[in-house]
Amino acid sequence: MNISSLLQGIASFAWIGFIGILVTISVRASRKQAIGGLGTAAIVLVVVALLLTTVGAGIVFIEPDELAVVVTVLGEGGIRPDPLLSGLHWIIPFAERVERYPKVNQNYTMSSTPDEGSVSGDDSIQVRTKDGQQVYIDATVLYAVDPNKVVQLYSTWRFEYEDQLVRTQARGVIREVASQYGVEEIVSTKRAEMEQQITDQLLEIFSENNLIMRDFVLRNIRFSDEYAAAVEQKQISEQQAQQAAFVVEQKKQEAEQARQVAQGAADAAVIAAKGEAEALLIQAQAQAEANLVIAQSLTPELVQYQYVQKLAPNVQTIFIPSGNQFILPLPGSAAIGQ
Repeated sequence: MNISSLLQGIASFAWIGFIGILVTISVRASRKQAIGGLGTAAIVLVVVALLLTTVGAGIVFIEPDELAVVVTVLGEGGIRPDPLLSGLHWIIPFAERVERYPKVNQNYTMSSTPDEGSVSGDDSIQVRTKDGQQVYIDATVLYAVDPNKVVQLYSTWRFEYEDQLVRTQARGVIREVASQYGVEEIVSTKRAEMEQQITDQLLEIFSENNLIMRDFVLRNIRFSDEYAAAVEQKQISEQQAQQAAFVVEQKKQEAEQARQVAQGAADAAVIAAKGEAEALLIQAQAQAEANLVIAQSLTPELVQYQYVQKLAPNVQTIFIPSGNQFILPLPGSAAIGQ
């Protein structure tokens, strides 16, 4: 409770006491009883009540989150050029009054959801887009009273600025800007651009009308039922097309994988065949070289020696036809006998 309210409360009790004393005096006078000191008490109470009422009417306490405009109610009338900020202030009792404005941020919401917006029921903005589609936009405007222009605000709008300025201008600007875009642009590629354009226009309008634009929030965009059904069907078709393309790509990958496996097997077979051929070639070359070495190293004596070596070790005598010398003398011996 501020001091102004306290003084006015005490003044009210003083007035009640004064009235009570007047009633008592009237009752005693009708009975021809002595009034005593009641007259003095009545005078004191009425003086105190008048004084407290006057002081209470002149002292004004402005809350920290408020601004106040002082209006003259007597004479020609008028408005003080400077607003009252938070704290205690003195105004001319009964000749001036204060009109209070919130200093904190305010918001005005227009929504299709009941009891969510500033107006009950569906308060969304209906917009006809550039391509002829009907959309419904939910939005919130955040703003504040300009402390340096609150006197001008009172002079121009009084307390009707929310309905007649904020609501009217916001809905008009949203319709005007959104109608410049197609429905696909609003919901996807150009949504941020549209939101920024609305914000810029409202900033200028609010500044010209003694308000401060804090922010604009594009809350939701809703289509008509017919267009929403068409969009849903289009999305289903696109998903089906994407699924079919995925299946085709998967089959291509499987075919490519099988081709690569077959190519790998063929390459492996070719490599194996080449390896075997090269091995046989190397073996043949080695055998030929060995035969060449053996052929170069053969002599009649060596052949005869090898032949004898192949005979059984226990053979002592070999019979040959008459006149056919088969066994030649070995080196180091005269002949092989009988």
